[in-house]
Parts: sequence; structure tokens; C-alpha cells
Amino acid sequence: MCLGLSLMKIGEVKRSVGYGKPPWIFEGSALYQLHLVKAETARACIPKEFKLVEAFGYTLGGFFLANYDDSPAGVFDELVVIAGLVWNRSTSCAWAAKVLVNSEQACDHGRKEVGLPSQVARFSKKITAIPRQTKSRSSGFQTMIGLGAIFSSPRDHMDVQVTEIKCPEATDISNINLTTIVPTLNFDHWMGPAIKMSLPSFSGCTQYHPNLLKYSCQIECRVRAVQPVQVSGPFLTTNDDKCTEHHGSNTMNHAIGEFKDDMQNLSSSVLLSKPILALKFSRMKMQVEAPVVLSPCSENKQSSNISSASGTL
Repeated sequence: MCLGLSLMKIGEVKRSVGYGKPPWIFEGSALYQLHLVKAETARACIPKEFKLVEAFGYTLGGFFLANYDDSPAGVFDELVVIAGLVWNRSTSCAWAAKVLVNSEQACDHGRKEVGLPSQVARFSKKITAIPRQTKSRSSGFQTMIGLGAIFSSPRDHMDVQVTEIKCPEATDISNINLTTIVPTLNFDHWMGPAIKMSLPSFSGCTQYHPNLLKYSCQIECRVRAVQPVQVSGPFLTTNDDKCTEHHGSNTMNHAIGEFKDDMQNLSSSVLLSKPILALKFSRMKMQVEAPVVLSPCSENKQSSNISSASGTL
């Protein structure tokens, strides 16, 4: 317990000045996509003391892709890979297998204050215009009465490529490609109804937070169902010899590399699993509370995550 308190104090000393004290407010838009993830895949990503919430060999995972226009770290993008739902202390919450952000400050905050497996990544976005089909007479009539745009099918595609940055010297990259449809309208009725919701999550078991943590995200937004995003690779593992050669022996570097490759493959399996629902959050305001400590983490999970963090710092 003393070790945990000591590490949290270190995190507080290094707290990013821009974030200040909790709760932390984030505003922007997001896509929340739910997948059916194989239970065996999700179990490999979570601490062994957690019980996986599953049915017929599957759990509910997916990803949260957000673009923040305003936050304590300024404007940045985030991709949270959710391994699945876990059960602990009469509560079920999501467990993040990986968090990718294009902000050093946000990455530092996620690691040291929220206990997340955050990594820095590059986010590149490109919109491809797909030629529209010739309008029929009925569609022309709908346009005349003001309904054509509402019922027309959006055709433009936006490709988002997320490239994890292992280290500047690394020659290979690990990237994720996400393709989504761009809506033709941004009117209020297109954004869906206004809702309030809570997304509780577990975190921790890392170098900076050796305990199991729980935190909550309170969200206010406009929400609507959209077509699921298509996820594709290549999912390449990185040769981290140049990144880790100054961290210890070759044996330790090899073990760290194998663990990181395993986690990369598991995250890829989550992203490539079957999507069942995609929700678009517009005009989103998200309030994140400070995490609370639930219990010490298992030694096996903690040592693995510490080794992983040592190889990426």
C-alpha cells in the first residue's frame, strides 16, 4: 500500500499544468462502436482477478474514437480500444486494452493520473468524395419540399489512419485504418436527441498506478446510430531494438518486445471483431472524475505492465 501511495505522489508532482485539478472537461465529438469480442481475447487483456462479463463465449468491447476541440490539453484526437466488460465488486465496467492520443500532454496525463495504457500516435484524416448517383424523379420531388437531403444516402468516406509512435528510430510502424461515412448534413435533427449518460471504467495495474482503479465519464451529447466503421490494417509489429537497447540486457529487451507484440495482436483482434452498433456523439461534453483506488493489483499483471511501460518510455 505504501508503494502505491508513493507512486501516486510521484504522478501528482509531475501533473501536467494544463490539466489542473479534477474533474477534467473535454468537448468535441466521438464515435462509440460496440463489438462482439471473443472471451479468450478479452481475458488476455485484463487482470486475472476480474471476472469477464460474457455470454456464449463473447463479451462486449469495441472502441471510442474522439476528436476534442477543447480540453485541458487543447485540441487532440484519441482512440480507446476496449477489450470488454469486466466484473469486480458488484460492478461491471469497461477495460481499455490500449489508448492512443496525438498529444504528449494527454498521454502523460492518461498514464500518470488515470492509470491508462496510453501511447502517442499520429492521426491522419482524408475525405474521399464518391460520385453521386443520378437523382430520380422522386428524389427531385423530395428536394423541392425540403426532404431530399434528409433521406439521401451520404456517400463521402473519411479515412482515419492511426499510427502508433514507438520511438523516432523505429523503422516499422503499427497503424490502424478506420473508414467511416461522412453525413451530408449537420442540422440538429441529423445529430439525434440530446442525452446524458455515464461510462464507468476500470484502469490501473501500470507502472504509475499499481492498484486497480475506477473512474467515471459523465457525457452530455447529441447521439444517433450510424453505419459501423470499417477497420483494417496492416497491423504491423515494431522492431523495438533501437528503442530498448538502453534499458537493459538483450534478454529483458526480448521479453518486453514479445509482451508488446502480444498486446498489439490482442488489440488488433478486438478492433477486427464483429461490430454490432455504432453511435455518433455530437456536441459532446465529457466530464472525467479522478480515479479511486479499489484494491492492489495482481503481481503478474502489474509486473507485465511495468515491463511494457519501461520499454516505451
